[in-house]
Amino acid sequence: MASQHRKPRPSGTRVAGIRTPALATAALTSMALLSQTANAAPSADDKPSLEEVEKKVDDLYRQAETATEQYNAAKEKTTKQRKRVDALLDNVAQRAQKLNEAREQLGSFAAAQYRTGASAPDTATFLLADSPQDYFDQTQLMGRLTDRQKGAVDDYFTEQSETMKKRQEATQSLETLTDSQNDLKTAKATVQKKLSAARTLLSQLTAEEKARLAAIEKEKQQEAARKAAELAKQQQAAEAAQAAAAQQESSTSSSADTSSSSPSSSTPATDTSYTTKAEKALAFARAQIGKPYVWGATGPESYDCSGLTQAAWKAAGVTLPRTTYDQVNAGTTVSLADALPGDLIFFYDDVTHVGIYIGNGMMIHAPKPGAYVREESVYYDGESSIHSVVRPA
Repeated sequence: MASQHRKPRPSGTRVAGIRTPALATAALTSMALLSQTANAAPSADDKPSLEEVEKKVDDLYRQAETATEQYNAAKEKTTKQRKRVDALLDNVAQRAQKLNEAREQLGSFAAAQYRTGASAPDTATFLLADSPQDYFDQTQLMGRLTDRQKGAVDDYFTEQSETMKKRQEATQSLETLTDSQNDLKTAKATVQKKLSAARTLLSQLTAEEKARLAAIEKEKQQEAARKAAELAKQQQAAEAAQAAAAQQESSTSSSADTSSSSPSSSTPATDTSYTTKAEKALAFARAQIGKPYVWGATGPESYDCSGLTQAAWKAAGVTLPRTTYDQVNAGTTVSLADALPGDLIFFYDDVTHVGIYIGNGMMIHAPKPGAYVREESVYYDGESSIHSVVRPA
């Protein structure tokens, strides 16, 4: 009887657990079809703005530079590992030769024992034995060998054991070398992929968009130059204050010591050794201005950022590591306000770019693919991009 009062089931379907009338269902279906059509044929309004393109290109160059430093690290590791493998293989070859000579000597001992009347298997049996020790034990010859012959047997076992160890080391080093080579290929492919994507984006810009992009870049350079001038003023003011303090200290000292025949120098103390080295490094860096940035390059015709700083300080007699990741730890960290010509300035949280400071808020660096070694403000990519300053010597 209760079923007579049951409400009729409404028509329609369920969407996400909610019952919808047939009319609403039709509307949803139409919206879905329109959405699919829009996705299939995007309108011109979907084209990214110039600012979005600029940010994307900058991000791709940054990612390429990160991959470049990873490539540099993998290349350095591969080079070192290859040298180690070659040395181990040479060592194994030399030991194998000694082992063969020792085996021949033991074989001659066995033959001599046989000629003297001892019951011994032939040479083939000796060579097929698990070890010469087993052979001599089985034929009861060890007791009849001279001390010199017994020493030769001991030397053989020692050489055999060391040869096996070196072979294992060589095998492991070959495996590590293979891993390093794979890392090298991956990093190289990543660099090429990022640079190709950046070039593709830039090639799709119209002439008007390229002109606007150049104008935006010029504005950034002007702001960077303004910030560099501010830093230069701050550093000059600090130097003047230090000189005045040194002058005051020198005058006070001279007044107190009337017996001194010559006054103290008023020049503030400086590290002349560092200054001399820095001048050599900067002279080298300046001579590279105009040469192209090429990822993975260390000169003399082209450079990447860390390749340039490494080569510059090498000219001053200071050996720096290859990558930015290691160069940032190869010296004493100082504040940007205290930076001296020759100091290394590192950029970004992942420390993937470096330049060499020349003073007055400026540096020499190899910026990015498509660019050339040049002088530029340390604020070329904004103040927040500066990671640290390191004095390498």
